[in-house]
Amino acid sequence: MSIWKDFKEFAVKGNVIDLAIAVVIGGAFGKIVSSFVNDILMPILAVLTGGVNFSDKKIVLQAAQLDATGKLIKPANTLNYGSFIQSVIDFLIIAFFIFLAIRALQKLNRKKQETTQASSAPPIPSNEEKLLTEIRDLLKSKS
Repeated sequence: MSIWKDFKEFAVKGNVIDLAIAVVIGGAFGKIVSSFVNDILMPILAVLTGGVNFSDKKIVLQAAQLDATGKLIKPANTLNYGSFIQSVIDFLIIAFFIFLAIRALQKLNRKKQETTQASSAPPIPSNEEKLLTEIRDLLKSKS
């Protein structure tokens, strides 16, 4: 029973729940970025590169085998380097979007810290306050 109790403690801790939420949000974010890449960015890149579709790029290592009637016996063995290029592009774009999101959060945290520090710092004394403090100190030293 001790293992079950330890597991239950572990599973309901805040860190595990935070991690689960992060995985779900990360999956949704990945879908958004994948859609951005496939539906927006890749068509633009295709226009810029003259209609090149990376996903279709491959090297045929062994041709497909057909029988006398043209029926496929064995499919072609291909090296699909276009899919790899597409995956690299997806990764770079996802990493860039995550970088931008983290950077924005860091800026918000810095502004929050600056505001907190500014509100907790004592106010800067005016010239009159400085002069009155000097007079007070002089009077204390004379008595």
